[in-house]
Amino acid sequence: MNSPLITTKQHQKLLSKRVKRRDRLLLNVIGYTSLSLIAMFCLVPFLLVLSSSFTSENSIIDKGFQLIPSDFSTEAYGLLFKYPNQMLRAYAVTISVTVIGTAVGLFLTSMTAYVLTRKDFIWRSGFAFFFFFTTLFSGGLVPWYLLVVNYLHLKDTLIILILPMLLNVFNILVMKSFMSSIPDAIAESAKIDGAGDFLIYIKLIVPLSKPAMATIGLFIALGYWNDWYNALLFISNENLMPLQYYLYKMLGNMEGIRKAMLLSGVVTNVSLPTESLKNAMTVVAIGPILLAYPFIQRFFVQGLTIGSVKG
Repeated sequence: MNSPLITTKQHQKLLSKRVKRRDRLLLNVIGYTSLSLIAMFCLVPFLLVLSSSFTSENSIIDKGFQLIPSDFSTEAYGLLFKYPNQMLRAYAVTISVTVIGTAVGLFLTSMTAYVLTRKDFIWRSGFAFFFFFTTLFSGGLVPWYLLVVNYLHLKDTLIILILPMLLNVFNILVMKSFMSSIPDAIAESAKIDGAGDFLIYIKLIVPLSKPAMATIGLFIALGYWNDWYNALLFISNENLMPLQYYLYKMLGNMEGIRKAMLLSGVVTNVSLPTESLKNAMTVVAIGPILLAYPFIQRFFVQGLTIGSVKG
């Protein structure tokens, strides 16, 4: 008497599993298709830039930007690396500033965030307000320039390329939000075992904060790598020019030469590779970042969910 009932229940369970599998398969198809399209939309502009950097200037003017170069040319890269020593020196300056600034900035940011998460630090509210207050007001460009040049005497030094971006309030708040999710029992148990505050920070908090460290480290590194404004203000020594400022000056010189040629009307038949040079500069500037990103991608993806789940 019970066998038909059991068979019906088993049939319902089997049907339910099939429906779930079908729904999961449909969800996977939609998800992978959507992500593939998004990835393609993100990849096409980069391929367009790469292709345009190997296209002659006349072809870009006549036919526009193309995914496949119709007139292959390395003129832009030849002009870009016409003085290889200057390019390599600019690369060395940018890499040095990025590595040193990221390491020191990440250490100061994480240590500041850890202090602000400590409930036994009685002045943490005052310091948090102080950091927040700096986001609302600033001294202005002229006082900042006079302070750096006349009082700190940091003009034409690598320190001025590192110092302004060591601490960022947004990065501190993001790091603080992540560290707040770490249970207090971890630090308390370490204190019972005799560990000091700095040892707890180094041995426990930092390893548990790898996703946030990778995310903030990437933000800081990108800031240093793309910075040209501080060099524009405080660097006049060609040996200390970072990559972005060196490329900025080169492009400015090219524009100046092109405008002078147009105004004079003497050499109107010569076409300078302005557009292809811009794309070649883009490829040269983003190359190292593209190579470094895959190594920290998994930590970066985890860090994007900071604060969404509290432990």
